[in-house]
Amino acid sequence: MITIAAATFLPWVIIAYFRRHRVRAVLQAYPWQEWPCRHPRYVTGSPATIAIPFREDFTATLRILPFPIALAQLENDHPDRIWFAGDPRFGGVVSPVGGHYPVRVVPHTPRREECGGEGFDLARRVGLVRASGKATRT
Repeated sequence: MITIAAATFLPWVIIAYFRRHRVRAVLQAYPWQEWPCRHPRYVTGSPATIAIPFREDFTATLRILPFPIALAQLENDHPDRIWFAGDPRFGGVVSPVGGHYPVRVVPHTPRREECGGEGFDLARRVGLVRASGKATRT
């Protein structure tokens, strides 16, 4: 019975281990910044995405991994503000203003960015992007 239970949960433990490593690497490489945000809802009511307008012409829609967390509904005095650490093109880590454990976010729609350029090497080193230019999804 113990072997069956261990075999069932082993993949989740491995994924959690690597995700915590990536969150720690992102937080060591990027500073926290406070941004305005929106919490768009899906038709199903899932709180799986968050939209952060980084520039007037660029709003990143980021998906919360691996399980949707209703960040706007937590004990949050500022549901329209979010702490973000990472690269808006590739994702990073978010936390509601007022405190919560850091949550990994990735771009909602997978896209491939140009390899190289400003910030690409740092994003690759901390695991936000692969060498091909595609953002990581886990």
